[in-house]
Amino acid sequence: MNTNSTFEVGSLLSSMSARGVEKQLSQLPGVSAVQVNYVAGSASVTFDVDTIGADRIRAAIEECGYHCRGEATPRHLCAPHEDAGHAHAHAHAHDHGHAAPGVSPKASPKPPAAHVHDMDHGGMDAMAHEMGHGAGMDAKGMARDMRNRFWICLAFTVPIFLYAPMGMSFIKLAPPFGLDLNVWLFALASGAVIYPAWPFFVAAGRALRNGVLNMAVLVVLSVGTGYLFSLGATFFFKGAQFYEAVSVLLVFILLGHWLEMRARAGASEAIRALMELAPPKATVLRNGVETTVATSEVLAGDIVLIRPGDKIPVDGEVLEGGSQVDESMLTGESMPVKKTVGDTVIGATINKSGSFRYRATKVGADTALAQIVKLVQQAQNSKAPSQLLADRASQWLVLVAFLIGLATFGVWYFVLGQPVLLALTLTITVFVIACPDALGLATPMAVMVGTGLGAMNGILFKNASALEDATKLDVVIFDKTGTLTLGQPDVVDLAVAQGTTQDDLLQIAGSVEKLSEHPLALAILKRAGNLPLEPVEGFNNVDGMGTEAMVRGQRTLLGNRKLMDVNNVDLNGLSADSRNLQGQGRTVVHVAHGGRLIGLIAIADAVRPTSAAAVAALRAKGVQVAMLTGDNRATAERIARDLQVDIVLADVLPGDKAAKVKELQAQGKKVGMVGDGINDAPALTQADVGFAIGAGTDVAMESADVVLMKSDPLDVVGAIELSRATLHKMHQNLWWAVGYNVVAFPLAAGVFYPFTISPEVAAIAMSGSSALVAINALMLKRTRLTGIRRGQAIPGAADRTARAAPAAV
Repeated sequence: MNTNSTFEVGSLLSSMSARGVEKQLSQLPGVSAVQVNYVAGSASVTFDVDTIGADRIRAAIEECGYHCRGEATPRHLCAPHEDAGHAHAHAHAHDHGHAAPGVSPKASPKPPAAHVHDMDHGGMDAMAHEMGHGAGMDAKGMARDMRNRFWICLAFTVPIFLYAPMGMSFIKLAPPFGLDLNVWLFALASGAVIYPAWPFFVAAGRALRNGVLNMAVLVVLSVGTGYLFSLGATFFFKGAQFYEAVSVLLVFILLGHWLEMRARAGASEAIRALMELAPPKATVLRNGVETTVATSEVLAGDIVLIRPGDKIPVDGEVLEGGSQVDESMLTGESMPVKKTVGDTVIGATINKSGSFRYRATKVGADTALAQIVKLVQQAQNSKAPSQLLADRASQWLVLVAFLIGLATFGVWYFVLGQPVLLALTLTITVFVIACPDALGLATPMAVMVGTGLGAMNGILFKNASALEDATKLDVVIFDKTGTLTLGQPDVVDLAVAQGTTQDDLLQIAGSVEKLSEHPLALAILKRAGNLPLEPVEGFNNVDGMGTEAMVRGQRTLLGNRKLMDVNNVDLNGLSADSRNLQGQGRTVVHVAHGGRLIGLIAIADAVRPTSAAAVAALRAKGVQVAMLTGDNRATAERIARDLQVDIVLADVLPGDKAAKVKELQAQGKKVGMVGDGINDAPALTQADVGFAIGAGTDVAMESADVVLMKSDPLDVVGAIELSRATLHKMHQNLWWAVGYNVVAFPLAAGVFYPFTISPEVAAIAMSGSSALVAINALMLKRTRLTGIRRGQAIPGAADRTARAAPAAV
């Protein structure tokens, strides 16, 4: 049986490092698919659990030379029976990529993590290891550590610059302790290079062991070549030295990676926001005693105690008591939901009032929150078609840069007979400027920010392909009931006979229907509101026709026309109103009291408050809107006119929905299908992009490409706008990355000599291009999109807009 799991992978320095892990894991028996995201520091692996286990995959990652803490489910959500210590048993110091040279690494198993603060360890640990930080360090700690590396390098670089020929032309300084100037420069350069650049040396070694050329290899080639050549010129032969160039070069490389790291940490905010929703502790009843335990230690079947203001730790079923629960952070529904005995409660939601006890039914990785986190992680690790192309280009770019660098040295030194200083400088410049960081970051950064922003608003893309495909939709089909409409009866019109008021009609009808559980009866009771209801005697259901009872001492009938005809009730007074309402597709309830027709109650499914706005927004974006319904064509066309829908698909049987999608696709259209995911699975699967609307916490819908947790059609607009904005950022980043390399290569190789650039300037250009791509992706958070909030975790209690009363259909 195949399953998909996400593993944390530390020490990934570039997209090419991720490629090395993918290459090795793909060769494992039982592994059918691997996608590694170096921005998130995680790998999504699809494997056959009967052939290979998670432990073997984790071991394979570590055999590649990368730190792996195991599956990336937040530790406070991990299955309680899992040996957390075992999951961390392979966390060795040498995996961190920053052990001091010559120091033997020691095994350092992590203790079980059991509270909410450990939830950040997913992408954060990966980035921490990647840039030489310790495990468990948060984003601020990582930025502080990288800042320290930068400042250490800069502290050694400033005196190197002062003692270099350019500095000495302004101020004459003598080396301390009577040292030779070149030896003093060597000592300073060693301080500027060895510790600050150590993560790059470690990452380059890993890459070469895995048969991959990556950005770290180019950094080591450029910095190492300049440093070693200068060392040789200092102690073994006469020649020019590059101490100044190497140290300044590394300063700018470190600065660029510092900025990039901060941007990457920012891209992971959505996952962290989701993880922070759950409480660290839970109060359970064990052996009759209240006990506070870590959320990860709650077992299925435990009795959990909840008091006012508590966060619910895991999913379960209410056994005793009741309350109002705020589920907005997960489902987006703004109003608290009443919970009584037998109702389901969801982990990470907030108890507003009252106390209750419930039995834990889903714990660990089975909770709704864990499933949402897993879905977002898988989407962020997946690769859009444009990213696959960029990854292939990055692989070739490093090899091309290496060959161009060698060719540059050969041409300038051997063919043109130029000094070795010039030839080596140009070669180093080529190695530096060609680092494919910008190309590797272009797509995954945008995907991470886009999917994260969607998750923060209850829009869950299952993969990057869905994110990209949603931009190409020509038509979106809405299954009418439950998507464009509320899917529940509502009183939409009243017609009263002479001598009767609307309140009288509703009071009499409500008095009878209070004893009925029929959906139409509930709609009438809802409309009757707070009107005082009369005592009722002799209530009786009349099969297929309606109900009858005694109200105010007189016989009262509520039902269809047949019930009126059987009881010889004269309908002439309201016959025109009845025909008009039925022509509009309404269900008409006739009300007779004392043998006389006193009024008509028209009932219909109500249009959602945001349906018209959603249809208008889609049409404004050039997307046609189709409505699919089992209603007759006359009724369907009237609804379509009200909502200004372009295409009406009426009289459609449930089994024919997929065929209607296929018909539109046969016309060359890219089709999106919006359904409730219950009886729409074939149509959702057939569509180019399937949207499951109103999923709530049921996010694991196999048939849908995009899961909309709320029952709001505007979220379809938000999903399409978000996908377009994300793709726009991808294209911007890719064009910048490609354009940068097209211009940079010939300039660095001296093709336009005497117009050349130094390695230091190349470092600024390389670091700047990567930082620009990362920052540009983060700017997606500032884009204004329909229905998309910024800076807010999964939708809170604030409603999107002030909404009018439901319109009727």
